[in-house]
Amino acid sequence: MERKNNIIISAENLWKTYQLGGQEVNALCEATFTISQGEFVAIMGPSGSGKSTLMNILGCLDTPTKGDYYLRGKLVSTLDDNELAYIRNNEIGFVFQVFNLLARATAFHNVELPLIYKGTQKKVREEKTHKALEMVEMSDRMNHRPSELSGGERQRVAIARALVNEPSLLLADEPTGNLDSKTGLEIINLFRKIHSQGNTIIVVTHEREIAENAHRIIFLKDG
Repeated sequence: MERKNNIIISAENLWKTYQLGGQEVNALCEATFTISQGEFVAIMGPSGSGKSTLMNILGCLDTPTKGDYYLRGKLVSTLDDNELAYIRNNEIGFVFQVFNLLARATAFHNVELPLIYKGTQKKVREEKTHKALEMVEMSDRMNHRPSELSGGERQRVAIARALVNEPSLLLADEPTGNLDSKTGLEIINLFRKIHSQGNTIIVVTHEREIAENAHRIIFLKDG
């Protein structure tokens, strides 16, 4: 089932329920919203409000217990594992609070890895990696390992890695959570720069000053 318009995400009455000690716990309740191509949206709420649960569903890392999730017009629940893997690897870029960089690899190699897994030709791979590092202003640090980089620099490398496949959607889950306020603001300004180039961005945060940099805020409370 497909829908065709400029809406990249359509969530309709999404629920996520877990079994915990014989009881049902609703991590997400009745989430309904749309996000259009090119929007910069923040999802905000206190700890335990369902932000990360929702982000995992939007990123096709988890499935809702009930409700419909359309991504680029496709009903995600009808897609098979290969189709979902393709979407995660090619259409969505992920940025997490924990940088998840390989300690022994340089910044360049960390950014290049998704293209290696994809089987991209070496010349194209190197061009795309240089472009992604340039976008996050890390070209001069590309031969450094994570231990030689600051927290903000490591997050920039992680963002470059998320961008290297040129995804249509960038999902960031508390991307400033491990950074001081000054560095966090620099990272959010980087997201604004990336958005200005036409990218669709969704940022999960519990910090209002971070969320206010987005064009629209979706509030979650108790799922």
